[in-house]
Amino acid sequence: MAQYDVIFVGGGPAGYVGALRCGQLGLSTAVIEREGLGGTCVLWGCIPAKALLESASLANKVRHAAEFGVTVGEVKFEYGVAMKRSRAVSAQNSKGVEFLFKKNKVTWIKGTGRLVKGKAGVAVSVKDASGKEETHEAKKGIVIATGSRVRGLPQVGLELNKSTIISSDEALILEKAPKSVAVIGAGAVGCEFADVFNAFGSEVHVIEVLPNILPLEDADSSAEVARSFKKRKINVVTNAKLSNVKAGKDSVKFSVDVGGTKTDLEVEKVLVAAGRSPNVEDLGLKEVGVQLTERGFIKADPVTYETTAKGVFAIGDVIGAPMLAHKGQREGHILADRLGGQHAHALNYGNIPNATYCHPEVASIGLTEQACKEKKLDYKVGKFPFSANGRARTSGETEGFVKIIRDAKYGEILGAHIVGAHATELIHEIVVARENEFTVEEIDLAIHAHPTLSEAVAEAVLDSMGKLLHA
Repeated sequence: MAQYDVIFVGGGPAGYVGALRCGQLGLSTAVIEREGLGGTCVLWGCIPAKALLESASLANKVRHAAEFGVTVGEVKFEYGVAMKRSRAVSAQNSKGVEFLFKKNKVTWIKGTGRLVKGKAGVAVSVKDASGKEETHEAKKGIVIATGSRVRGLPQVGLELNKSTIISSDEALILEKAPKSVAVIGAGAVGCEFADVFNAFGSEVHVIEVLPNILPLEDADSSAEVARSFKKRKINVVTNAKLSNVKAGKDSVKFSVDVGGTKTDLEVEKVLVAAGRSPNVEDLGLKEVGVQLTERGFIKADPVTYETTAKGVFAIGDVIGAPMLAHKGQREGHILADRLGGQHAHALNYGNIPNATYCHPEVASIGLTEQACKEKKLDYKVGKFPFSANGRARTSGETEGFVKIIRDAKYGEILGAHIVGAHATELIHEIVVARENEFTVEEIDLAIHAHPTLSEAVAEAVLDSMGKLLHA
């Protein structure tokens, strides 16, 4: 048995960031992780998916190269090559985390962890690949950061089979793009893979049960992406119900019902992108007194992150939405500071940015306009199209807009929504503004360099104040 100050079960964004910070603070720290370091984000999510999206972006730019005076010869689009590049980027990031562990004296214990009762409280039993078991204790706390996993839709017959009915995990290691694919679920993951497969020549159907794609985003953002997808001949179907699913060896047949009109589809592959489930099984939670919520997440205090078992904490996807890597990272940092005796600001869950990396990109912070209406807030909207932005015109990336929602009386920024090139970078000006309680008037005081895409933020702010200049 080894004893540490802190043990993290799970080496994903929440766990590894928390562990690194603990190491910085001089705490003896271990991370139990059976796969590579970095978790789903680095190995099977954020990083490899964004590498594929960069390939998709390049493919689409090459198609329009002649408009920029660049003439190319025969061009081939090879998904397999892009996939191998994405895997290499993923591996590089994972090795980077491993290097940081060594730098900060964090121990990586390779194996599967399970909570057990120890001599002085809760301990962790670890089984390695050979079946050998050992137990470790932690003086200051054990942190569950086991993340989440993709899930199928067995209730409608879409049980993942890793062949014709796949998840994003399998999509990331395909040797070639399918001739046709139906993406079930039009959230961030679904829209991102629809973008990638379309760029590499697949016939793509995006099917969503709710009225809009990207249903968590502002309705204007959802509509803009839907228009863009349709222009690229991506078949977007909303308000859809699936039935009669028949998975064959080389294809999947099913029916799509929209408002009573039924259409039969047959595709080479179905990608299920309809949410994730927390990894809470086989962790010994019940045995040590860790309770779950009604939705199956670990019940943890929203400020201290302590669970219902003393000395056991939980962070990241296992404690619920938003299930985002950057949210888990901040929780890991905050918890580590507290365990190390440092002051830590509580996480502002109302100011976590959303980012979708399809083309055009989508990013948001705060309330949607619909939410403002439901709350009966007195608000004003400012909007500026990238088609009127000089930098967007120079790059030929004129799709989308910046939308600012402000409090009518005091200028407080209630929400911001950006669709367009580099939206996921631009949103952070508003994140910082909201975190520091800046008003639209204070953003207006900041000079934005010309020509830049960020000028669209400044113009949307001006529009919310009734002072729009360039549109």
